Amino acid sequence: MKLVSWNVNGLRACVKKGFLEYFNQIQADIFCVQETRLQEGQIQLDLGEEYEQYWNYARKKGYSGTAVFTKFNPLSVRYGLKDETEPEGRIITLEYDTFYLVNVYTPNAKRDLSRLAYRLEWEDSFRSYVRQLDARKPVIICGDLNVAHQEIDLKNAKGNRGNSGFTDEEREKMTLLLNSGFTDSFRYFYPDRTDAYTWWSNMPRVRERNIGWRIDYFLVSSKLRPFIVDARIDSHIFGSDHCPVVLEMAEF
Repeated sequence: MKLVSWNVNGLRACVKKGFLEYFNQIQADIFCVQETRLQEGQIQLDLGEEYEQYWNYARKKGYSGTAVFTKFNPLSVRYGLKDETEPEGRIITLEYDTFYLVNVYTPNAKRDLSRLAYRLEWEDSFRSYVRQLDARKPVIICGDLNVAHQEIDLKNAKGNRGNSGFTDEEREKMTLLLNSGFTDSFRYFYPDRTDAYTWWSNMPRVRERNIGWRIDYFLVSSKLRPFIVDARIDSHIFGSDHCPVVLEMAEF
């Protein structure tokens, strides 16, 4: 089973920059996107008859939003945490026979950290949610988690210490999530790999020089570790300020 996750930073713009070419080439069984930044009816995406499409739109126009395109029909689909409606369209959960898939776009603390308190509260709610799912069946979490967990996960750790996405508080929440029974699939295979990033700022020549952050993840229930075949970062794919990440799983 091949899964892909990509923060497209505006799906309509990304479609104009090669999204469909990559989508058709990668032939994922499940393809998750974050930051779609559109409302219902603003795009007609022809992905072929084999894919079902599930969308969670933000109420605010041009903001946030998630979607899942899947070859596998889910048993159920849930939008938001638990049964709550959430206005920013950040989570879609698909339930299958043997696992849950959670596609998530974690809130940004903002440059001035004005949303840090909200972010930390959200993290606690999210961790509680996925732990409840994991008690029933294994969970695969994917998406833009908006945090570089360790110093190895960004180019300039010293200079970014305390900045949004690399505060001690956000990093600790990621540690708590992993310690509650989840595995960072990329680091499972490549614990010491440096210069492996998924997001680059739009400053001149930043991506060209690979001054980036790894903030897009596939986390899997630790009980699924034996079934992870590979995890990779498709950093050669453009179209967004993020690149896609890929997870391959054996049948379980």
